[in-house]
Amino acid sequence: MKDIVIGSDIKPGQKTSKKRARMAVSLVYFSMGLAFASWASRIPDIKSALHLSDGVFGSILFALPVGQFLMMPLSGKLVTRFGSHVVLKIALPAYTFALASIGLVQTGWQLALALFLFGVAGNVCNISVNTQGIAAERIYGRPIMASFHGGWSLAGFTGALIGLLLINLKVVPFWHFVVIIAMVWLIIRVNYPYLIRSDADPKKHEPRRKFFMKPDSILLQLGVIGFFSMASEGAMFDWSGVYFKDVVKAPESLVILGYTSFMIMMASGRFVADYMISKIGRKLLMQICGVMISGGLFTAVIFPYLIPSTLAFMLVGLGVSSIVPTVYSAAGKHEKIPPGIALATVSSVSFLGFLMGPPLIGFIAEAFSLRYSYAVIGIFGLGITFMVARVKAFQHR
Repeated sequence: MKDIVIGSDIKPGQKTSKKRARMAVSLVYFSMGLAFASWASRIPDIKSALHLSDGVFGSILFALPVGQFLMMPLSGKLVTRFGSHVVLKIALPAYTFALASIGLVQTGWQLALALFLFGVAGNVCNISVNTQGIAAERIYGRPIMASFHGGWSLAGFTGALIGLLLINLKVVPFWHFVVIIAMVWLIIRVNYPYLIRSDADPKKHEPRRKFFMKPDSILLQLGVIGFFSMASEGAMFDWSGVYFKDVVKAPESLVILGYTSFMIMMASGRFVADYMISKIGRKLLMQICGVMISGGLFTAVIFPYLIPSTLAFMLVGLGVSSIVPTVYSAAGKHEKIPPGIALATVSSVSFLGFLMGPPLIGFIAEAFSLRYSYAVIGIFGLGITFMVARVKAFQHR
């Protein structure tokens, strides 16, 4: 991505700056996070309304990451060919329409279909907006990727609060989602003109590649680390509300507390991650984060009570905060592979965690209990700590 233009749709004579472009990119992250958090905040309600068991619900949740995973190869090529700002213009509206469809489901198969479409559109948005983030990081010449993901997490916290309010006001999921969609469209309408345009000529950036070829070893290693992190995130996004309802036995008005506490700390951690990287380096920070993920999940399993579990979920949020932004930033700096393709490669492996994590929890919960399933996911945090020590991309960073 050699040629970068700030404010691709700015009218002649209208001035902009890299600061305004960074704000626009941050708000796109925020919009996507708001949409996803709105779905996550209504998971317990939708599960109960459809009368789904843990095992069946876990299988249905499988549809969202399947949609994301199947779209990944095409997403990278679309972004590389047409540019992330162009792709976002189509993908973001599609993402909001898919969210609205979730609010209209009446059966399990309808939910699975809606989540599949939500995953397809979400992946295109994800690759596009992270390509924007990498371009902005190059403009600034220093790490700022974690702050973008912090905007996504802040939106998760905001979405959780809005969800808590609307749940207590007895607003059904569909009208909840309509309110969110209106907010997202307003944000995008104001900020889209300031997004970054990059040279999108695929012949200039991407060498001819065979359909089947050995993945780049660095990207594969980064993907494995992302896999462990996203499996842990998936456990929190899709099952934290159910965990607080069924295991912690939280009051109905506090069922969302686990998810909210997780999102608060994930957002907070991402806003300080770039500073921490400059102080202690990427390697040590990510190893510490891995320990925090495992420590938090194991604490919630051993002490399944309201206060200990809330504190434990906060620790998990802090742990996962830096992993994915750091992995994506490293992938985007690959010297031989375009950012869109590199991100798609790393995301393909990483999202297997999202693909396998939530359904795995459902199957283990069905066979044993939800507490045991969280203990299994807790092992992944230790996997991050050990894996980072082996990855060459972090040896001198």
